[in-house]
Order: sequence, then C-alpha cells, then structure tokens
Amino acid sequence: MNPTLKNVLAVVAGIVLGMVVNGTIVMLSSKVVPFPEGVTPENVMDNLKLFEAKHWVMPWLAHALGTLAAAFFAAKFVSIQKMKIALGVGIFFLLMGTINIFIMKGTPIWFIILDLVGAYIPTAWLGGRMASDSKRP
Repeated sequence: MNPTLKNVLAVVAGIVLGMVVNGTIVMLSSKVVPFPEGVTPENVMDNLKLFEAKHWVMPWLAHALGTLAAAFFAAKFVSIQKMKIALGVGIFFLLMGTINIFIMKGTPIWFIILDLVGAYIPTAWLGGRMASDSKRP
C-alpha cells in the first residue's frame, strides 16, 4: 500500500475510533453517575448548572480516553513521525473540545480548564509514547 495513503487511513481510523470511544463513554455516563433530579437526556443542555463535580468525571474520561485511543491507534499504524501524528490527533480533539465548550453553555470554568489542559494533549502524548514503545503488529 502507498505509504502516504496508509498514513492518512491510520489517522482517519484513529480519529473515528476515538470518537466512538468518546461517544460510548458519554452515552454510558448517566448509568454510572445518574443525572441530577429532573434532568433527562433531552434537557441536559438546559440544566448543566445542576451538575455537581461528580457529573463531570465521565465527560472528562470520555475526552481523555477517546483522545488516547485515537492517538495510540494512529501512531501505531503510521510509518513516520509517530509522536507528531499522535500530537496532531490530540490537537484535532482539543479543537473539537474547544468548539464543544461554546456549544455547552453553562459548563463550569474549572471543568473547561481541566478538560482543555489535561484531557487532550497529555493523553495524545501518552498514546504516542505507548505506540512508539510497543512492538509493531
């Protein structure tokens, strides 16, 4: 397979995997930490002010683990510059997370800072390290 095509496919597949991991965790989050009284999946966006710190753990994990999975997968299967690819994937997820902040009005500032600083680039770096340290399939 053409190396450039292989690299592009690895990055795209990694991003899709990361989005699936993120979405799955978000979907399961209310089963792990139930919504506050009166909040339903349909009215979450209008009731973010009712969320306590415990309600923000699963979204943070979704962002961190989705980015980790995406960066690891992409870095594992590209032929060149694994860490740069992993960090590039992390930047992509960071940009998506930043956009999400503007959509989700009412997100507490402490979570925004924690999320943007701790969920994306550090886990992308970790995914790149894990991919670089592991043996190729």
